[in-house]
Amino acid sequence: MSDILEQASQAAGFGDERAFLLRVVQPGLAGLMDGSVSTLAPIFATAFATKNSHTVFLIGAASAVGAGISMAFSEGLSDDGQLTGRGSPVVRGLVTGGMTFLGGFLHTLPFLLPNVHHALIAAYIVVGVELMIIAWIRYKYFSSSFAMSLVQVVLGGALVFAAGVIIGSS
Repeated sequence: MSDILEQASQAAGFGDERAFLLRVVQPGLAGLMDGSVSTLAPIFATAFATKNSHTVFLIGAASAVGAGISMAFSEGLSDDGQLTGRGSPVVRGLVTGGMTFLGGFLHTLPFLLPNVHHALIAAYIVVGVELMIIAWIRYKYFSSSFAMSLVQVVLGGALVFAAGVIIGSS
């Protein structure tokens, strides 16, 4: 792993790379993936059903906040860290919840644009960037093939996006 990861883990008091991966990177990645993918269906369903950017923004923001809270509690309550060595459940919960919120809220921001068609184009771009970042994190920290990670992440995102489009167009 890179010197940057080692320095960050030391500065944060995690002691070693493995602890940093288990306590910060993995919960953060899980949150980012969940937020980026799980909020696609409600956001795009609302966009196609209402064609109203303000409404989409409200639904997206609510989805991101709700997903963040849910994932924070889920991660925090799933493991006290004693048996697995994954560290403080509060820290993992905050990391997971924060990254879940971020992943869902980033592609909500374009809907601050009043024109829903322009907002959709911007949101498509943001989602694409999010998915590439997720694939890169998997490649960098978990020795996954970048190409395979990208295929897996895009496939998951496409399935959820399609569900939102189908439901929103009904």
